[in-house]
Amino acid sequence: MNSLSVRVARWSARHPWRAIVGWLAFVVLCLGVGSAVGTNSAKTADYRVGEAGRAEALAAEAHLERRAAEQVLISSRSGGALDEGAARAAADDLTDRMRKLPEVAGVADPLLSEDRRILMVEVALKGEERDAKDKVDALVARTAAVQKSHPGLLLEETGSPSVSKGVDKQRSDDLALSEAITLPITLVTLMVVFGSVTMAGVPLLLALSSIAAAVGLSMVVSHVSPDAGVGTNVILMIGLAVGVDYTLFYLKREREERARSGGRLSSEALVELAAATSGRAVVVSGLAVVASTATLYLASDVIFSSLATGTIIVVLVAVASSLTALPALLVKLGRRGERRALRRAERGKPARRVRGGTGGGRMWSALLRPAARHPFATLCVSVVALLALVVPLAGLKITEMSRDTHSRDIPAMKVYDRLNEAFPEQRVTHQVVVRADASRSGEVGAALREVAERAAADPLFTEASRIRSSADGRTSTLELKVPHLGNSDEAYDSLDRLRDDFLPATVGRISGAEYGVSGDVARYADYPAHQNGKLPLVLGALLLVTFAMTVYAFRSVVLGLLGVALNLLSAAAALGLLVLVFQGTWAEGLLDFQSTGSIGSRVPLFLFVILFGLSMDYQVFVVSRIREAVLAGVPTRQAVLDGIRSSASVVTSAAVVMTTVFTSFVFLHIIEMKQMGFVLAAAVLIDAFVVRVMVLPAAMLLLGEASWWPSRPGRRATAAPEKRSPSLPAVDVR
Repeated sequence: MNSLSVRVARWSARHPWRAIVGWLAFVVLCLGVGSAVGTNSAKTADYRVGEAGRAEALAAEAHLERRAAEQVLISSRSGGALDEGAARAAADDLTDRMRKLPEVAGVADPLLSEDRRILMVEVALKGEERDAKDKVDALVARTAAVQKSHPGLLLEETGSPSVSKGVDKQRSDDLALSEAITLPITLVTLMVVFGSVTMAGVPLLLALSSIAAAVGLSMVVSHVSPDAGVGTNVILMIGLAVGVDYTLFYLKREREERARSGGRLSSEALVELAAATSGRAVVVSGLAVVASTATLYLASDVIFSSLATGTIIVVLVAVASSLTALPALLVKLGRRGERRALRRAERGKPARRVRGGTGGGRMWSALLRPAARHPFATLCVSVVALLALVVPLAGLKITEMSRDTHSRDIPAMKVYDRLNEAFPEQRVTHQVVVRADASRSGEVGAALREVAERAAADPLFTEASRIRSSADGRTSTLELKVPHLGNSDEAYDSLDRLRDDFLPATVGRISGAEYGVSGDVARYADYPAHQNGKLPLVLGALLLVTFAMTVYAFRSVVLGLLGVALNLLSAAAALGLLVLVFQGTWAEGLLDFQSTGSIGSRVPLFLFVILFGLSMDYQVFVVSRIREAVLAGVPTRQAVLDGIRSSASVVTSAAVVMTTVFTSFVFLHIIEMKQMGFVLAAAVLIDAFVVRVMVLPAAMLLLGEASWWPSRPGRRATAAPEKRSPSLPAVDVR
């Protein structure tokens, strides 16, 4: 009873108002400091990987990088034939207005579509490509002004900055919808568990305060590890899930001890008991999530780093809230309940029964019956069923989700589709970048012209090309157009043709020349390749961390190996289910998405890392109860059944909360977020209702005492019974 979790809980229980006020001050301080310093967003250079990234760096050093651009389409408002004179007058007006903006680097000459129905004006922006979305409002205002001056025409604007801004707005609206779905369902679930609005509100309020503090802290930390724009998303997703879960574990154990004590123990003593058991489990599971999530940093990717940072911060804050503010709240609520009980007793009324006993209920007894009576058969059937879900993984196709996959509910995306239809030759641009000694500039120029000639004769390319050179003559670029969408096979084939055939036969023959191909398609191709290269390192570290944390928690190598195997199985099954649903078209209407025939490149790795961490919640909580019973002298077989049965209701409640949070992300428009929400929800359900109820008990029943190897907790309990207090449950607080 002298571990860190107990000492912290003891102080909070004895000084509840100080702990509560201190926690609120911490949340306000985090938000205040975060708002003061602001968020340091990732720059374009932070996203560079692979050959595309190297080529972009070469171009940027020579000031030849591609600039973010907006395209304004001018057409007839009626949809009929275009009045070219009026359209060109509007284009001249637009060009004049745009050139006066400090954000604009240049305006290209108007381009008429082949069917002569649309006139397009392209506007290039200054500065960072990633910052362009913050400058687009000024351009939209100019377009609106020209529209007002030419009411007979229709002016529509699109481009990467407009689309990015639209995606940000859609993401913000989606998160608001997610919260509107999640919070009421979570509250109802907790009310069912505790039968009290007050007790149900405690986990929810602590989770929300943890999220608020984590958002503020993430702003501060972004100045060390830049935010890729996904930090808030993951803080909301993970923060609500683990924040409620950790509080739920702790709260449920306190109520269980209260029911067991029958009023003989004070609220402070009950909090200390909960801290020594569930409090330790919360700390261990929180550290497991942090350790497993930290392996994402090994991917050397700014988005994964941002996901890892947000997850780590919110988990640590959630653990801190469960060790400080929660014990204080429980003591205050407990004292209020004791005063009510005293008044009821004085009036001769019977005391109200405290919900939270150790019974598992008929449903869980029935669910555990197969594992208890036929562990080998249950294990085989469960594993075979999970392996059946793994089968679709054989057809897994991973791609980088491109701009073409964004929701058409974004206005700029509808204009983007019109742009691609009217100007197919403008769909994709490859940028070939070459750097060599200035004395070889003539050779480089000749080689690039030869590449342009080869591309012009290839049906994968258009005849359009442009060569630019830096002022010092060391760097040159060639821009080639492709008349296919960026996510099409033809676009990827054109990239392969450039990299594998055209460039090695031309630029590749120049001694000492550095070269590469960049552009959107190159990015889409290089990112999954980069990730696949890092995958063995990340997964290897993840397996090692999971094994080490499990061995630390339970002093058992066998349970460490079993935990790794079960996590791999549940993650693979969930990923197979994801492939089955999202790579096909049969569920499009059901889940409101348009299949890309692939899975987002970040989804599998994110699933494995986050699920391995979250699975430790259930693993630690359930096995801790089993080990606690074994340390008290209960035989392993009975301890397994009693431990799982006694923890069943809280694990179920935690799983329902997590599933609700993750499922709410399925309603988002962004396809990759949909996939992440779906696969995490599926993984939690599989882990909670199949792995922890069927596979884990069956495996531990078959292993028996060997489950704890090399430690022997049963022997320790038998050898030293006098060290246990008969009035309190045996607790291992090492």
